[in-house]
Amino acid sequence: MKNCLLLLILIIIFSCDKKTENHFNNEKTKTLNYLEKKMEQEGIPGLQVVIIKNKEVILSESLGIANVPFSVNVKENTIFSINSIAKVFTSTAILQLEEQNKLSLSDSISQHIPDLPSKWNSITIEQLLSHTSGLPDIEDSNEENKLVGSGSQESAWETVQKMPLQFEAGKDFSYNATNYLLIQKIIERYSQVPFEESIKTNQFDVAGMKKVFYGNSFDVIENKSPTYVYWYLDETTKEYVKGDDLIETYERFPTSFRADAGVFTTANEMAKWIIALQDGKLLQKASIDKMWTPVKLDNGEYWDFDGILNAYALGWPVIKRENHSGVSAFGGGRASVSIYPDDNMAIILFTNLSGVYTYEIVDKIAEFYYEN
Repeated sequence: MKNCLLLLILIIIFSCDKKTENHFNNEKTKTLNYLEKKMEQEGIPGLQVVIIKNKEVILSESLGIANVPFSVNVKENTIFSINSIAKVFTSTAILQLEEQNKLSLSDSISQHIPDLPSKWNSITIEQLLSHTSGLPDIEDSNEENKLVGSGSQESAWETVQKMPLQFEAGKDFSYNATNYLLIQKIIERYSQVPFEESIKTNQFDVAGMKKVFYGNSFDVIENKSPTYVYWYLDETTKEYVKGDDLIETYERFPTSFRADAGVFTTANEMAKWIIALQDGKLLQKASIDKMWTPVKLDNGEYWDFDGILNAYALGWPVIKRENHSGVSAFGGGRASVSIYPDDNMAIILFTNLSGVYTYEIVDKIAEFYYEN
């Protein structure tokens, strides 16, 4: 009788394991088929995708070509540029400082940075992180990869302080680098080391990340994929036009703005950071909740990026909806990190083609893994 019962239990366990395996294989097949279809539609040369469920990596795949002229395949260790996803490390750093009682999100920036223009004094740290400060943009909107003023970081900083505010703090949203330049100054003041060193010590090392770099697109980094684009500047019309041929992009991320952009890493390295965040190694849960809470404008509305990103929190765009809500950091029109807290799931998608709505691709993939 005991032997029969044991056999029955083993059969049930084996059956459940087989069912789980088949379910996973079905999800994986759907994911890869969908990604291959999108790569063909969008002309994406190569990508990495990682899916985390219940704090474990359940899928990690590399598809396509990392370096087109040399026909080098994307591998697990291929480094991608993830641009503005750098902001999530920055917002985490500020909340770490708040946990240490060195500052509060509601503090005015003048409490932490001396000698600012008087019209900036009442702006808060939260308004910097949420891009609701109204500060003028230190990047020249008329010139790609250029700063206001004569071009140097020092002259740009002097110039932007003389420019008028875009709007009264809290009244509107303006996604610009000045906000995170000031955040970088605050982090460096309290860490007493350069910004990049502070992030490495307090986040990358804690998460066990070995292959993550701050830099520029022209830096020589082992296994780094170039970034491509189909859009080019028509010298006749001075307008961007979509062509048929890939162009390799040139991007420069000034050292004063590393809090805003300029990170290079792999999807698997990014997964380590997400799991460390979920495990409470980087922030307490209350701080994470605060970081992901959408910030309202003074009129009670949320800034809407259009599409699924319909609000903004602290360094994180938000997918605000009744079911399967989440946060989705994106960078350079080619990389996304989406986290769905209620579903205990995160999806990382890094590509080497700018001009792709990666967060929408990720959101479609997420549907394959919802538990209900």
